Amino acid sequence: MPHVRRFLWVILAMSTAGASADRARVILLGSGTPVPDPSASGPAVAVVVGRQAYLFDAGPGVVRRAEAAAEKFRLAGLQSTNLTRLFLTHLHSDHTLGYPDLIFTPWVIGRTEPLEVYGPPGTAAMTEHLKQAYAADIKIRTEGLEGLDGRGLRVNVHEIPAEGQVYRDANVTVRAIAVRHGSWPLAFAYRIEAAARTIVISGDTTPSAAIAEACGGCDLLLHEVYSAEWYKVMFGPRGSQYHPSAHTSTTELAELAAKANPKLLVLYHQLRLGLPGRVDLKKEIRRTYKGNVEDGRDLTEY
Repeated sequence: MPHVRRFLWVILAMSTAGASADRARVILLGSGTPVPDPSASGPAVAVVVGRQAYLFDAGPGVVRRAEAAAEKFRLAGLQSTNLTRLFLTHLHSDHTLGYPDLIFTPWVIGRTEPLEVYGPPGTAAMTEHLKQAYAADIKIRTEGLEGLDGRGLRVNVHEIPAEGQVYRDANVTVRAIAVRHGSWPLAFAYRIEAAARTIVISGDTTPSAAIAEACGGCDLLLHEVYSAEWYKVMFGPRGSQYHPSAHTSTTELAELAAKANPKLLVLYHQLRLGLPGRVDLKKEIRRTYKGNVEDGRDLTEY
């Protein structure tokens, strides 16, 4: 059946190439946090130009969300066998639990090109250990009756030692921005220039002047956020050391967005900290920020 699926996707790619090649399409694949919310898969954003998709983070559910987005938006680049570019903001589990899925699932169903992965130091070790963990699976699938081609299992890791331009091709230019995220020695946001659009993806971070500068009137700023109101309710006047040292509150994001001036601010990786239905992050931000802002939702195009 994989060959039938590939044929159908070739037809889809031919029918949609003209419509999608002239602009960058941004799909929020996963807007979630470590909380296992069935409506919000783990953090993952896709920037699609023509037939090529560029993934930013690989939270739980990333491959299936990509397939769902491929069907919903008629984007062959998000079909799983075409997923060949990944950029990791940092190596927290909620941002990487979909990484083994991205390595193995597309290979099992027919990917033949290597997966190119860009991430902070530690990415290569994580990749090697994942392959070791699945060594029995790899052996059976390549040497057993399935006889899979090992070429599609190749992963080329490019570790990013510092901020700066990390990738460029005919479609996109990607720049890594060093940010502060708790105890991680190195975490990144990313600025993507693609088909006349500029997109900034924060990853997990405290408020960063570098992100505001990198946006500087950008088309789209996807930024993580936690509720300033419910932080006070949950933790009281003494607070918690973790959230202010690792994330950005609604109050802080409103101030940052006013400086960054994006055409659209999208909230993702939303740490509500309160009861579902009682936390309104967008409302908190709009008290002091007058620009366009949207709550990020899985399988939404921005």
